[in-house]
Formats: sequence, C-alpha cells, structure tokens
Amino acid sequence: MVQVEHGNITEVDADTLIVNLFEGVTAPGGATGAVDRALDGAISEIIAMGDNKGKPGETIVLYPRGNITSKRVIVVGLGKQSEFSIEKIRLAASKAMKRARSMNAKIVATIVHGGGIGGIPIETAAQATVEGSLLASYQIKSNVVEGESTNDNIGLTLIEVDERKIEPIDKGARTAEAIVRGVYLTRDLVNMPPNVATPTMMSTVANEIAASSGMNVLIGDRKWANEHKMGAYLAVANGAGEPPKFVILEHNIDRDDLPTLVLVGKGITFDTGGISLKPVAKMGEMKSDMAGAAVVLGVMQAVGELNLPLRVIGIAPCTENMPDAHAYRPADVITASNGKKIEIISTDAEGRMVLADALVYADRYRPDAVIDLATLTGSCVIALGEGIAAGVFSNDEVLSDRLVASGNVTFERVWPLPLWDDYKNAIKSDVADVKNSGGKFGGVGTSAIFLKEFTNYKWAHLDIAGMALSEKAMGYIPKGATGFGVRLLVDLLRNW
Repeated sequence: MVQVEHGNITEVDADTLIVNLFEGVTAPGGATGAVDRALDGAISEIIAMGDNKGKPGETIVLYPRGNITSKRVIVVGLGKQSEFSIEKIRLAASKAMKRARSMNAKIVATIVHGGGIGGIPIETAAQATVEGSLLASYQIKSNVVEGESTNDNIGLTLIEVDERKIEPIDKGARTAEAIVRGVYLTRDLVNMPPNVATPTMMSTVANEIAASSGMNVLIGDRKWANEHKMGAYLAVANGAGEPPKFVILEHNIDRDDLPTLVLVGKGITFDTGGISLKPVAKMGEMKSDMAGAAVVLGVMQAVGELNLPLRVIGIAPCTENMPDAHAYRPADVITASNGKKIEIISTDAEGRMVLADALVYADRYRPDAVIDLATLTGSCVIALGEGIAAGVFSNDEVLSDRLVASGNVTFERVWPLPLWDDYKNAIKSDVADVKNSGGKFGGVGTSAIFLKEFTNYKWAHLDIAGMALSEKAMGYIPKGATGFGVRLLVDLLRNW
C-alpha cells in the first residue's frame, strides 16, 4: 500500500529518495532544492557539470553519506516546463522507480512530481506519480501457470511538507492504487497461458470481484446461452473443449436513478481460427484474444473498489475458438439473439460473433451508453500502428469525443474511424441478413459496421488489436500484456 506522509523530505526514513528537475533549471527549488542544500549543493553541482540536464526520464544517483536520512537520492528529469504534462509525470515516475528497482531498493520515498511549479493540480499529479511508479513495477511471475503475478511491492511513500496538500495527495494515491490493481489484473489474465486463463478461470475471477465489492454476478453456461437464443456466441463455442462462460458483473444494479453504462469485452481465451485455421507462426499470441474481456474485468474491479456513483455492467462472453467435428463452418448460416441471420464467411471472424449476442444482451439494461473492446482486426494495427492507438467507431459523436478526451488524459489514446454505411456493401449476403466478414479490404470498418447491426443505443467500439501486447518494455508499459483500456475506461467513468 502507498503511504502519504506529512514531513521534511530530508528526514524521510527510506533507502531511496526520488526528487526531480526541470530541463534548463540552474538552481533547484522546492523539495529538490531542500535536498540540494542538505547535500551541500551536490545537485547544483551535477547541473553545473552537465551530468543531469533535466531531460525527460534522465536519472542520476547521489549518495548522501549521512547528510540526510535516505541512503541514496535519485534525481529524475521532467523535461521542459513548457512541454510538461500528466504523461510526463507518469514517465518520470516510472523511470525513477525502474532505476530504484535496479538497485534493489525496498523502501522508496518520492515527492509528487509536477505538483509545484509544474502547475498540475496536486491530486492529479499524485495520481500520475503513483500510477507511473506502480505500473513500472509490474512483473510476470516465473510460475505463471499458478495464475499469479509477482509484484514484490516496494514500499512507496509520497512526502509533502505542506499539510494542506495531504488530503488531495492521499485521494489521488488511493485512486491510482485502485486503477493499478485493475491494470495488474488485466495484465495477469492476458499473460497467463491459455490452459490456465480458460473461460472457467475468467468466471472465477468475476466471482472474486463480485464477492469483494458487493456486485451481482451471473455466469451463463451453454444451457443458459441457448435459452437466450445466443446462436452467434454458441456457434463459436461449438468447437470448444473448454466450457464457455458468459460472464456478467453488475455494479449498483438496483440504482435506476444513476447513469447506466455497459462495457462488453471479447473473451476468446484462445483463437486457433477454428475451421479457418490460422498459420502456425505467432499463433501462441492468440492467448491474448481475450484481452477485451480481461479489460472489462480489470475495470469492474476498479469500479467496485472506487465505488463509482454509476450503474455499470461488465459483460465478457468467454469461449475458445477451436476446430473439431462440432465447430461451425464457412457457409453456415447462424441466427443471433436479435433474430438476424449471419452467413459465415470465415470462422476466424469469431470475435464479432460473440460480441453480437453480448451487444444484444446489453440492451436489456436500457443503457445510456455501451462500449465494447476487442482485439478484433489486424487491419486496425495496419491502419494506426502497433502500440500507438486503438481505433474507435461510434454512432454518437459525444461518446466518441469523451473517449478521445480520456485517451489523451491517460495516454491510452484512441482515434476515431468512420462508421460509414458504405461498408455495408461488403457484408451483404445472398442467403442471410449479413456476412460475418467483408474480406481483407477495409476490414476494420466492415467489422465495426457488422457490430452496429446488433446495437440500438449509443455505442462505441474500440479495436485494441494493436494495443493489448507489447514486444518490448517501454516506460511503464511492460513486455507482454499492457492492460491497455483499463485506465482509459475508468477515467471515462469517473468523469461521466
């Protein structure tokens, strides 16, 4: 747990102390200046010598030798003050924490980056400082088959000399902790092997979230889905050896006076492509095809912990997509729960099938808005790049703008793409209402227009195919599962 303490930065009992420096500063002020004076001008000296110019993420380590209580001091650069932002706080905090971890630090104390001359509101700055520090501390457990992460919980303390700032700093820190726990959960689930992160495991996690937060939970099995006429979802599940689980979490479900938002996440716990079998190369990465569902579970955990004053429903239709004698085939015609008939062109276009029935189910809540997330198309990665942004399609401009705004604040960026009716031409069918694939051209648009067929409310679709995994660690993003989408959606909900 993150501690917030009122006190003098030079008297903190920690093995590592983190302070900061803006680029171009020649005489450090504030908390950094206090440490500089206690160290007989050591920070001023490294500035004068050019050893730390305050560039973004630049770090240097000083050893006080008894001049202050801490055993070492890390000075981290914040970049130019004119270009400072909340994201610069996260990056600076992550760089400093990674440096501390590399030296086996166990107790780290830090000031709130940007809460002084940086001009960022103190609560926001505290949240960003904690987010950057904790997100950068995530590690995959070596025995991941046990379904656990190893995050050896370096003690982190935020120090503030002004007692009036303690309350907002504490509030920001508590918010960050809840959000980070949601991100950790999402990363853990996506990083697990597919024989561990099964639909049953996903339902178990949902039950744990419900038990800890007082949410309602419903886990639908094959019989339940059949009763709800979920032909599209069950078509994908037909070939699965693992039992499918249609997971539903309900926060404040009895509060009809509150705004209602439904989050839907694609939960394909492993995607072989089905009968339309994928190539062998990189098929192992398809364990991440449940990232949308994992994000929904991570968000719902944070929603419960923060007890947001909203009526929030999380839906995660979970199943494998496997080829066997019962698997659905190209040329099959499947009936979804809203009565629409779907001609199957490719069984590898399965994500939109399970989302179709989930989006129809969402309508029963009379939502103010529905947002779905899915690692849906490689086309979106080609269009926007890997690790750059998710694509957002929406039938409501205000909802789209809200998502873009939250993406800019959290740096989990989304970019609006067109939801033109022209895309319908590619998915017209001679034997059904719609095809489940429009071919390789415009695939990101045709997949979105397919999903629109199953909505009759304000809706946005996030294609997170290029964002769920990272091939290398960057800043506070680790190699492997990123947890992209949790901070984005929690910010949207907190500001609804």
